[in-house]
Amino acid sequence: MIQKLRPWIENDYPSSDGRPMAETDFHRVLMIEVIQLLQHHFASQSNVYVSGNLLIFYEEGNKRRHVSPDAFVVKGVSNHLRPNYLVWEEGKGPDVVIEITSKTTKAEDIKKKFNLYESVLGVSEYFLFDPLEDYLKPSMQGYRRVSGSFRPIRLIEDRFPSKVLGLHLERSGRHLRLWNPLTGEWILTETERTEEAEARAEQQGALAEQQRSRAEEERTRAEEQQSRAKEERARAEEQRIRADQQEAYAEEQRARAEEQRSRAERAERELEELRNRLRES
Repeated sequence: MIQKLRPWIENDYPSSDGRPMAETDFHRVLMIEVIQLLQHHFASQSNVYVSGNLLIFYEEGNKRRHVSPDAFVVKGVSNHLRPNYLVWEEGKGPDVVIEITSKTTKAEDIKKKFNLYESVLGVSEYFLFDPLEDYLKPSMQGYRRVSGSFRPIRLIEDRFPSKVLGLHLERSGRHLRLWNPLTGEWILTETERTEEAEARAEQQGALAEQQRSRAEEERTRAEEQQSRAKEERARAEEQRIRADQQEAYAEEQRARAEEQRSRAERAERELEELRNRLRES
């Protein structure tokens, strides 16, 4: 999902803190995967902003007061590209934060960031995910703001329900998956969507080939039926001609027989006349 392109608004605050995006290639890939899952889910909602690895400044005028969550969601702000996120200009901080945590970030994720998200930024839900299961016990944790403080979120069938996202978060091997309880389906990753599209295209191609094959078979059958009908018409015509010939021959025979009968009658009359003349003489 590509976020809306709006005029790039520069500001005096930096867009990078000079630190690496993630500890390892795997952590980076997983972080990007989670961001893309959330972006895909909220793609149709223009007032939901999804980002990650972006500097969030939370104290106006102090460029040192910033944090960079691995993935976060803000509801009620415009969904467009930003060089950084200034809380006082946006009017609010993140609603949901997800940290792909590791050994090198554990102290920051479970202490410094935990307190910052809870007490300063007013994050509604905070999730920590340790993909390599290096240190976090359990390796996935979720917290929800209750009366101003984070409280652990109770699992539902091994999933952490997020009221803000309307999704459930669950570990799947070393990956963090998002479950949509309304559809009863997982939100597919970009790779899975591509594979699904390719599989669907392949199925449609196979279906089209089957339809083409059936159409070809039906055309062949229609041609065979037309050929048989033509042959039957030819045989019927041949039989009609033969019947006409037989009728003509029979008519000729009748005519010949009638002629013979007439001749015989004439011969009989002539013979009778001859007899009468002989008797008279």
